[in-house]
Amino acid sequence: MGFEGEKREEEEGVRMANDFFWSYTDEPHASRRRQILSQYPQIKHLFGPDPFAFLKISGVVLLQLWTATFLHDATWFKILIVAYFFGSFLNHNLFLAIHELSHNLAFSTPTYNRWLGIFANLPIGVPMSVTFQKYHLEHHRFQGVDGIDMDIPSQTEAHVVKNVLAKSIWVILQLFFYAFRPLFLKPKPPGVWEFINFTIQLYLDGAMVYFWGWKSLAYLILSTFVGGGMHPMAGHFISEHYVFKPEQETYSYYGPLNLMTWSVGYHNEHHDFPRIPGSKLYKVKEIAPEYYENLDAYKSWSQVIYMYIMDRTVGPFSRMKRKLSTKANKSE
Repeated sequence: MGFEGEKREEEEGVRMANDFFWSYTDEPHASRRRQILSQYPQIKHLFGPDPFAFLKISGVVLLQLWTATFLHDATWFKILIVAYFFGSFLNHNLFLAIHELSHNLAFSTPTYNRWLGIFANLPIGVPMSVTFQKYHLEHHRFQGVDGIDMDIPSQTEAHVVKNVLAKSIWVILQLFFYAFRPLFLKPKPPGVWEFINFTIQLYLDGAMVYFWGWKSLAYLILSTFVGGGMHPMAGHFISEHYVFKPEQETYSYYGPLNLMTWSVGYHNEHHDFPRIPGSKLYKVKEIAPEYYENLDAYKSWSQVIYMYIMDRTVGPFSRMKRKLSTKANKSE
């Protein structure tokens, strides 16, 4: 990989970067996908929807909505504790279910996936499933491309978040940055599906308040907020593409939380084969181990968060960027 490091000055090895990593090659996944498929064409048999996605999503949605109604008269302290240690796992699971649905991995018909995404969105409290798909597919097609991939922090974030305290606050609020960054830097006009998503979510939130009170709705939103901040599940936001090793821009996680996160930890495998559902991504590594065993990977998302905060050389600038290539990746 060609990359530039002149601006990544270090002082005794502990100075934080003052620019992104810049690559002058295409993102690595399209070429690796071609190589793997030429050697292991049977991987194509893994393509296609997860037949159990609807049932898994429905179970989590119903459990979380029931929990919200159960807590309608609980103390605020109890609501916060349950939100952090229970609801956060459910809502983050649904956020990653929406990620799965953005790749049409529940049904063969895209419209059915959109409707299921809107349903999965309900306990999250804030309408986001339709908008997420628009930006996320660009993240795959144009990984790291300056001005297009909104997964990458803004210049403002990177210049402000320069020390342990700032990074800690950034991690706590990272879900807000993740959600609002594209709306400010690359806004897209809303369409009919965004309107449907917004309207259904608004009715659900209103019904929750009308029948069970504000505490029930607060529990849902708190579950989303704390689950996307200083929380083990949220470690994947950092582990996936933050560069701890300049030669590698995507990292996988092979730990137990994959069971609750649609195996999003298999992130190299996911970017190599976005048409394979999370439930089958482990098979990619089993079939073609030589393509993944030599890549750096993680076993703990909590450790990734700790490393990100405490490592004085790592911060929002620790991402790989590239200019738009004439050979855009058409993986979706």
